[in-house]
Amino acid sequence: MKARILYVIFSLFLSVSSFAQLAPVVVKPNDWFLRDPEQDSLQGVSAERAYETLLKGKPSRPVIVAVIDSGIDIDHEDLKSVIWVNEKEIPGNGTDDDKNGYIDDVFGWNFIGGKEGNVDADTYELTREYIRLKQKYEGVEASKVSKKQKAEYEQYVKLKEKYVALKEKNEQQYKLYSGIYRNMSFSIDTLKVLMKVDKITAEELKKFETNDPTLLFAKGFLLSMYRNMGEEEEIESYVTELKEAVDYYEVIVKYGYNEEFDSRVIVGDDINNLSERNYGNNDVKGPDPRHGTHVAGIIAADRKNEIGIKGIADNVKIMVVRAVPNGDERDKDVANAIMYAVDNGAQIINMSFGKSFSPQKAAVDKAVRYAEQKGVLLIHAAGNDGENIDVENNFPTRFYLDGKEAKNWLEVGASSWGSDDDFVGSFSNYGKKGVSLFAPGVEIYSTVPGNKYENESGTSMASPTAAGVAALLMSYFPELTAVQVRDILMKSTRKFDNLKVQKPGGGKTEFSQLSASGGLINAYEAVKMAQSMNSMKIEK
Repeated sequence: MKARILYVIFSLFLSVSSFAQLAPVVVKPNDWFLRDPEQDSLQGVSAERAYETLLKGKPSRPVIVAVIDSGIDIDHEDLKSVIWVNEKEIPGNGTDDDKNGYIDDVFGWNFIGGKEGNVDADTYELTREYIRLKQKYEGVEASKVSKKQKAEYEQYVKLKEKYVALKEKNEQQYKLYSGIYRNMSFSIDTLKVLMKVDKITAEELKKFETNDPTLLFAKGFLLSMYRNMGEEEEIESYVTELKEAVDYYEVIVKYGYNEEFDSRVIVGDDINNLSERNYGNNDVKGPDPRHGTHVAGIIAADRKNEIGIKGIADNVKIMVVRAVPNGDERDKDVANAIMYAVDNGAQIINMSFGKSFSPQKAAVDKAVRYAEQKGVLLIHAAGNDGENIDVENNFPTRFYLDGKEAKNWLEVGASSWGSDDDFVGSFSNYGKKGVSLFAPGVEIYSTVPGNKYENESGTSMASPTAAGVAALLMSYFPELTAVQVRDILMKSTRKFDNLKVQKPGGGKTEFSQLSASGGLINAYEAVKMAQSMNSMKIEK
């Protein structure tokens, strides 16, 4: 999930193409997503209000939430106390003490690692499907394709067209941003030396005189950047964001659309053997645990240690399951990650990832059904393409291949703290059928590796927001089933009568039309509803 990076890229595009003025930064508290609209005038989940009133002094039980993601910094100051520990496993003895098929899985498991290391970047599913079909149909004339293979051949033609177009587009973007980054870096470094300063300001830059054509270009280039940013900003921070865009496209070009790259050499499994389960390693951090660390903090950052931030749920253990690379996750890994989490006691599974192709969907369906049978709640990010997923694909999904639907599933879109036009994340997918509800997912401040904290945006952040509220309910109302929790969260959403919002992708619509519930997740009302259900049971 790359919504934050994509937002940076979009801002950079505006600056280099039209020198448009960026929108002013809105000042908001870091914990806005925990706040209440009535008490704080912020469209948060009302978690703090629920704790301070309805749940004050009430007992709770620990709930295990599995986070299937890129890995988690389990040593983070705000997470180390809430990380799940497999008490049946003796750390570091090289033995599968609990006989679950995974050696030394003390904090969880990594399905995209092997004996020699870990997968970091990977290809896109589009690339993998294109490679598979290319082997069958490259060079084959349409007239020579059998009737039985005609549909698959036509799919190959469409995939090839899409693959070639996207590969070329991203290579151009990489070249564009790399060039801008080189020019800015050169200009800044050169002028710093000549101006004898540690930092370049717009005021000092205007005073600098030169007749050298190269230096005049550097001066003009940086001043144009300042006109876009605002002269009070530091241009070095802009360069840092630009470098993020360069790195983003570099991974896409080198790995995402690279036909020659095969990550499974690292894993060492047979990717086509869907019954294979006991592969991977126990390195739950992986090479880049930023995304998973941020997700985990939203759900469960320690609320009692008086440092950093507060997670939504106050009695949670985070089980780490690594299955998401910098690229598209594999269906086999997703299926095994779900089953591992279920088998090891997870009551909720957060899945902040997604893709538009799922060639081994039957394996994922089997795992989802398994979770449904075992009473585990699955919560999934709706995606960041600004699309209607009633029409466009976003996998994994609660809809099985046979047309039936998983009842233990929440699909979550991203909302913001703003109102009206700014209420829905501009990147968020939506769907009156496909999306269950919306939850805060714009500028969410949470944990990142190295005992740090940063803002991130995406449905990747909205999904753990919903998972945190679900965990809160399960913790204080242990008698509730996964399906009941899902139903409560859907029915207790905050509604906005006739509220018109900017629809992702363009146009305006009523907020109620963007999801099945038509509302925003609401911890306070969810707790009230759970208490009401509990009272009715006691009376009976």
